Amino acid sequence: MARHLSHYCIIVFLLLSSTFATANEEAVALLTKIDELYRSDSSISTMKMQIVTPNWERTLEMQSWTIGMDDTFIRILSPKKDQGVATLKKDREMWNYFPKINKVIKVPPSMMMGSWMGSDFTNDDLVREVSLVKEYHVEKEDFEGKHKLTLTPKESTVTVWGRIEILVEKESLLPIEQRYFNDKGEKVRSMYFSDIKTFSGKRLPSKMSMVPHNKEHHKTVIEYVELTFDTEIDDSIFTLRNLKKRYK
Repeated sequence: MARHLSHYCIIVFLLLSSTFATANEEAVALLTKIDELYRSDSSISTMKMQIVTPNWERTLEMQSWTIGMDDTFIRILSPKKDQGVATLKKDREMWNYFPKINKVIKVPPSMMMGSWMGSDFTNDDLVREVSLVKEYHVEKEDFEGKHKLTLTPKESTVTVWGRIEILVEKESLLPIEQRYFNDKGEKVRSMYFSDIKTFSGKRLPSKMSMVPHNKEHHKTVIEYVELTFDTEIDDSIFTLRNLKKRYK
């Protein structure tokens, strides 16, 4: 009897372990898809960024080039007063160029969570220094037509977020909302995804609205106007020389 009970316990343990491993693999696969949603192997995009505060609004138009998760180059096309401002991220280093003062400023790691051009997106949001798959543990729950991914930072991860939650629509496997919590468990900001469009044969939300919960009536909306994936990009794009190149 004891022998049979022992065998039964082993089988239950193996089944539970297998179920947990499969669930974890699904969670990692889903997070990888979200990690690479706007990047792929390479991408070139034109975007609009609308920054809204209680006292003013402004809209930036910009162009962006990316290769994998390592290299990003962004140049502002308009308005005229910001034209030519550019951001380069190469591996884990980042620089900004301000043409009015003709100066390149290196962004230290401590400033990666600082605001990008006065928006509600951080430097890190724009250039994605962090791969969510590499830097976070992930668990998946299912409910009401949605998957919920809960991300907790790995021991080696340097971040201000105590937890990130991502809601994903089950049918499309596209993100709906991304919530950011501090280490006290307080929800600090939310990013909402909307307006699904097809770019280079890939369906994805073309708008992302970042809403900080500690600043009333503030939000920043990024809209992809054009987006091309897996296109050839010259390595010279991701250089300090190109960063300092005058635009028009």
